[in-house]
Amino acid sequence: MAAVYQALHRRASSLFCRLHSTYVRKMRYLNQLKEDDSLCRQAQTSGTFYLFHNLSPFLQKVGKKYLVPQLTAAETRQILEKFPEAEQWMEKSVLIGCSDEHRPRFALDLGALDKSVIESELQGSFTDLRKALFVVDGEDSPLLASAQSLLRWHESHQYCSKTGQPTEKNPAGSKRVCHASGVTYYPQMSPVVITLVSDGSQCLLARQPSFPPGMFTALSGFCDLGENVEEAVRREVAEEVGLEVESLHYSASQHWPFPSSSLMIACHALVGAQQAEISMDTLELEEARWFGLEEIVEGLKREPSSSKQDDGSFLPWFPPKQAIAHQLIREWLQQQ
Repeated sequence: MAAVYQALHRRASSLFCRLHSTYVRKMRYLNQLKEDDSLCRQAQTSGTFYLFHNLSPFLQKVGKKYLVPQLTAAETRQILEKFPEAEQWMEKSVLIGCSDEHRPRFALDLGALDKSVIESELQGSFTDLRKALFVVDGEDSPLLASAQSLLRWHESHQYCSKTGQPTEKNPAGSKRVCHASGVTYYPQMSPVVITLVSDGSQCLLARQPSFPPGMFTALSGFCDLGENVEEAVRREVAEEVGLEVESLHYSASQHWPFPSSSLMIACHALVGAQQAEISMDTLELEEARWFGLEEIVEGLKREPSSSKQDDGSFLPWFPPKQAIAHQLIREWLQQQ
């Protein structure tokens, strides 16, 4: 029995080492592409491309599924040849990752071109990212989110904040340089805390006026300069719903492209059951209320399309499984 266990242990250890080395090689290759301009330009000739139009990703509907096509460099050039200055468009692409086989992946925004020509040629459509995240596979969501964030950053950092002169991106899109001042700019993310508040038997969810009808989610807000995560959670809960956090613990994190590029830091927070009366900030929120166990179970089953009632009101529904708020709600449910 001991010999069998040792053999299984050696096999598992060997598999772990192979997976680890694959990951390390991939990360080092990506870093090479970011640092070596000539290597990145060469990779653009053999990589795959995700197309965007004014930050909306290109999707194809096949049956009931929405796919995110990866175009080869040749297929991308074939599309661009229908427009002038095709080669210059390839240079606008940004590196967003690579496969385990070291095939680079790029994102390219064609916002200045006629999207109807591209959609007709490729038999698909450019879709708003908020809608796309609801319908694409879970493994595609993070890639589209990071691609849009990087494309948006380049769009908004074309000039140096010090000199006002144009900045130039490197081929990988991992930085921009102002040659007049020598300043190098790197993409940044804004830290955001997202918190599921509980009094022990209920959890608190809220909605803003801009949300789709019926959608409730966890409280969230940007971290202030100088704050740590714990301080940001306590402040946001106090500001938005007038409750004082007694204890909190970290759950997970997620990159989120809205409103620009955010690092969502997810936490659970506990407030005293005797002091759980909500005092809502009406400038931030449209509604905030406590949800019991049964309401959470029903809300997780409910689709946005089925939440509207005959009288025009909407039953509560929650963010999709790709959003970290969904994970927080699931975790709370499991704890109950």
